[in-house]
Amino acid sequence: MSVSEQAAQLVRIASRAIGNAGLAHAYGHCSARLDARHFLVSPAKPLGMVSQADEPVPVSTEDPLPPDVLGEVRIHQQIYQLRPDVRGIVRFQSPKLMSLSALGRSPSARHGFGSYFAPEPPFWDDPRLVRDDERAAAVAERLQSARAIVLRGNGAVTVGRSLQEACVLAWYLEDSARVE
Repeated sequence: MSVSEQAAQLVRIASRAIGNAGLAHAYGHCSARLDARHFLVSPAKPLGMVSQADEPVPVSTEDPLPPDVLGEVRIHQQIYQLRPDVRGIVRFQSPKLMSLSALGRSPSARHGFGSYFAPEPPFWDDPRLVRDDERAAAVAERLQSARAIVLRGNGAVTVGRSLQEACVLAWYLEDSARVE
């Protein structure tokens, strides 16, 4: 199995895991870095419905988005450009985090899982979907070296040294919101 085939399989599995764990509703996206300038992102469909037959979409970190990916994937592009340490990203909308973010709050580190984001993840205070390069770059800049950023009324983005780590951090962040 080639590296890109392994990455495609990883994106499919991560997508289903996030969807099946109830961490994403209609949409969300998972991506895995392929190299310094490319990544694979989940297809534009509910994450829990991504099947073995679905092909993740290759995306450049520098070129315009392909027509068959969601506009918010620009956030992935910008994070991958700024953070060479990031190898996986999850954009999700979990129930407790959505409620907390709509109130304008990010969960504080109040228990073990929350400590991964101590003292708390940065907060993006604009409830609009991030569908332009300028705001996507601002979200990535606001993230800085953190493991997650909370998007007001739009869930969050977690990043990891692998897509597996970004998925686990999504679950940890939802649990942090539950405790908060």
